[in-house]
Amino acid sequence: MRGFPGMVAAALLLTGCGQPAELGASQAWVRLPAVAGRPGAAYFTVRGGAQADTLLAVSTPAALRSELHETMDHAGVKSMQPTRDVPVPAKGKIEFAPGGRHVMLFDLGPNVKPGTRLPLALAFASGKKLEVQARVVGAGDPPPKN
Repeated sequence: MRGFPGMVAAALLLTGCGQPAELGASQAWVRLPAVAGRPGAAYFTVRGGAQADTLLAVSTPAALRSELHETMDHAGVKSMQPTRDVPVPAKGKIEFAPGGRHVMLFDLGPNVKPGTRLPLALAFASGKKLEVQARVVGAGDPPPKN
């Protein structure tokens, strides 16, 4: 019976050790443009891993070009501007959402229609790459429920 309290203590210590935080992305979706030929927009959430990282680019084979963008508010006047990268804090969360950070998708292919999915490839400064499947919604449709 002497070993039993030691085993209980070891088990309690091990249960307190969770998996290390891992860089990830989820809740991805794309809104199609209201006017054909205009860019669409991609949104998603990035969860930081154990170490801080920086999102450098997002791409998809469904668009000829993509850019990281951020909506800025200048005394009540909103404008969009490209951004080179997005810092992702360790164990933090960065949301790409309407009215804030987003990815502009230029020259979307003709097969990208509401109800389909398309892959988004996220590239980070650490060299890590993630791929998420984004739900496609029409210009006037509500965001998908994730």
